[in-house]
Amino acid sequence: MTDRPVRKMGLLATTMLVAGNMIGTGVFLLPANLASVGSISIFGWVVATVGAMALGLVFARLGHLDPQQGGPYAYARDTFGYYIGFTSNYAYWFGNWIGNVAIALVVTGYLSELVPGLEGPMARAVFTLAVIWILSFANARGASWIGHLETWTLSLALVPILFIAIGGWYWFDRDLFLRGWNVSGQSDFSAVSSAASMALWAFMGVESAAVSAGVVDNPRRTIPLATLFGLAISAVVYVSCSTVIMGMLPMDTLRTSSAPFAEAGRLMIGPWGVVMVGVCAVLKSTGALGGWMLLVGQSAKAAADDGLFPSIFARMNRHGMPGAGLYVVAALMTAMLLLTMSPTLAGQFRTLTGIAVLLAILPYLFSAVTVIRFSLARHETGLRRIGSYAIGCVASIYCLWAILGASPVQVMQAVVFVLLSAPIYPFFMRHTEK
Repeated sequence: MTDRPVRKMGLLATTMLVAGNMIGTGVFLLPANLASVGSISIFGWVVATVGAMALGLVFARLGHLDPQQGGPYAYARDTFGYYIGFTSNYAYWFGNWIGNVAIALVVTGYLSELVPGLEGPMARAVFTLAVIWILSFANARGASWIGHLETWTLSLALVPILFIAIGGWYWFDRDLFLRGWNVSGQSDFSAVSSAASMALWAFMGVESAAVSAGVVDNPRRTIPLATLFGLAISAVVYVSCSTVIMGMLPMDTLRTSSAPFAEAGRLMIGPWGVVMVGVCAVLKSTGALGGWMLLVGQSAKAAADDGLFPSIFARMNRHGMPGAGLYVVAALMTAMLLLTMSPTLAGQFRTLTGIAVLLAILPYLFSAVTVIRFSLARHETGLRRIGSYAIGCVASIYCLWAILGASPVQVMQAVVFVLLSAPIYPFFMRHTEK
């Protein structure tokens, strides 16, 4: 019996994977986090957009020159060696599946606006676990299915997003926007730095096409185009929505809200606005979670193929997907959800996204340096060399700035977490000596 041919993603599906992974929970729940800074966070969005654009160009360039399954992990391995490659994948993999728990929480948070019984911590946990396991089984069915899910759910999600981004200006209150300018208690520079660090969560996923090179059709052409198109869609959506919503709702309301867009919908058209936004947010976040699970599976498989991750993550099922690895991740997500339970959904979301962002920065930084290495190795000259240096340096600076803007306690925890990779690495060293 022959194996079925693996169906790969084309340009549209890959673009929707990139945009869908970025326009996941950020657009629907991140305003609640940014409300702790204030409307000055609009400048944080500017910094984050420039940084994300540089990162997008980094992965577009790498995807054109050397598309590799595993994306950031593979580039770190080839540039810095196996140990750094192992550490990069260790941080990237953990950061992604921890972030996936936050995405699953958004599904529950917006659905609780429609089903009040989900507001309690225990009911929230049970439903979120159901979301995690259902999508894990769905992901094991194949990458093409996930690409179609992203395309459909992103298209649906744009309805309330565009409705609020355009129609919300009628309810925009300039005085309300300015009154909440900087409520962080920090200097303006520190507030912008904090906002830029938080906003990196929104742009996590810019590497989606590069990581999924193994399941992308014609990767040298598709990966760069999908990365840039997906980033452009996401940046426009984020900046426009965040600006208008901070002029519609008081910062105190935003800060404690588990569904800020639903609150904006209620202000605009009443209870039906909550229903419309809630349904679309639930479906969109479900699609984003499916896409992120795909990335986690592909990243772990690439490292496992090199012997730098447990072999179970390289075990493929009949659909051409690392099914066993996906189920292991689902079990880990279950544990993380229960360990970080909080009285409020927003508090648990903030904790999870803070950890995920700091862990993702390391592989992003290694990828930015790899662009410069490629330029040197290929003896580029003129504008190509200048361009490679420029995007590599800007992306590196943004990654370091995002670390400086994060909570000192979370930075300390992330450093300890990454250093734990050192005593684990010897168990995989034999594979690097072959």
